[in-house]
Amino acid sequence: MPRPAPASLAQAEIGETLYVQSVDAPGHAPEWARWLEEIGFYPGEPVSVMTRGLPGGDPLVVRIGTSTFALRRAEAECVRVETRSEALAA
Repeated sequence: MPRPAPASLAQAEIGETLYVQSVDAPGHAPEWARWLEEIGFYPGEPVSVMTRGLPGGDPLVVRIGTSTFALRRAEAECVRVETRSEALAA
């Protein structure tokens, strides 16, 4: 049985392809939602974590579509993700 998707992109395994479910910015930084959408984090888009910085795993290098970005863990926490089967069932 496949494991459920992590709640956020920050919790994803390296190399795991997931799909953006939503972008939810924290109250102290509401502009993050618009910024993440501007760089391609739209519902349904495939996304994966390519690597994590050391020490502590921050920042995360992520691929969304054909673009690659470095996101701070706090920014990656804003991106809710799901597996392909969860995306298709929705």
